[in-house]
Amino acid sequence: MTNLVHDQKTISSKPAWLKVGLPRGEKYNWIKDKSGTLQLSTVCQEARCPNIGECWQGGTATFMLMGDICTRGCRFCSVKTSRNPPDLDSNEPQKLADTISQMNLNYVVITSVDRDDLPDQGAEHIATSIRAVKSRNPDLLVEMLIPDFSGISSHIQKVIDAKPDVLAHNLETVDRLTSVVRDPRAGYQQSIDVLLYIKKQNPRLYTKSSLMLGLGEARDEVITAMEQLYHCGVNFLTLGQYLQPNSTKLRVFRFIHPDEFRDLEEIGRKIGFDYVASGPLVRSSYRAAEFFIERKISLKTKAI
Repeated sequence: MTNLVHDQKTISSKPAWLKVGLPRGEKYNWIKDKSGTLQLSTVCQEARCPNIGECWQGGTATFMLMGDICTRGCRFCSVKTSRNPPDLDSNEPQKLADTISQMNLNYVVITSVDRDDLPDQGAEHIATSIRAVKSRNPDLLVEMLIPDFSGISSHIQKVIDAKPDVLAHNLETVDRLTSVVRDPRAGYQQSIDVLLYIKKQNPRLYTKSSLMLGLGEARDEVITAMEQLYHCGVNFLTLGQYLQPNSTKLRVFRFIHPDEFRDLEEIGRKIGFDYVASGPLVRSSYRAAEFFIERKISLKTKAI
């Protein structure tokens, strides 16, 4: 049976609640220049995030490790793909640590491309980067958004052992649509298992995940995914609108109204998540969520 995601005509006109101004400002220009000069990739640029102006002007950027070329080809993502990306930059962890120290941040989000071509899929490079950033910025809270590492526990463990403050892995979409939306090497249950493993190895480590909406999922499927994430021990959840990054990627099936996002946020609170950020422009890295998480971790630290 043909999937509805393929059949739906492209929705070309964005509703008013999705329209944002052009990015500008002194801090925006500084981050743009710094990322270019040091050849540091940001997921803000590579994923064409609609919040780039707001976040960068506010001094927040989500840095992407291991270059800007991914070995996977998820059908929602605008990041370039190749089976044989360039070699890793061994200086990247230190360059990232130095750049972040100049930004005077309290909280930073780091993510990465998938590197299935590497023996450990880049796990050691990610762990080294976390350690470098925290060593250079001892008071900084680090959120690390990881790939699934093909579900290999020893690779995941390397990142856990680097002691990020928050470890995130995105489920991305509901079970039924996973094979359409994500690369064939990804999997719904595989992502669930990654999140379960993290919590089993370190129950005190905060975990986070994200779902994109507007790909043809049903409301009950979203709620089921939310419940499964909660039972994996996920603390923080973000829900946002999928936006087609270019003409080669999946079309938007439906623009979700802000009221629906507010309804799902309330459902998420009732399920039991510590925090749910839900809205059309919410992304996995989202300033409001990061502010809440920073405050929660800080209060917990003071209480110990």
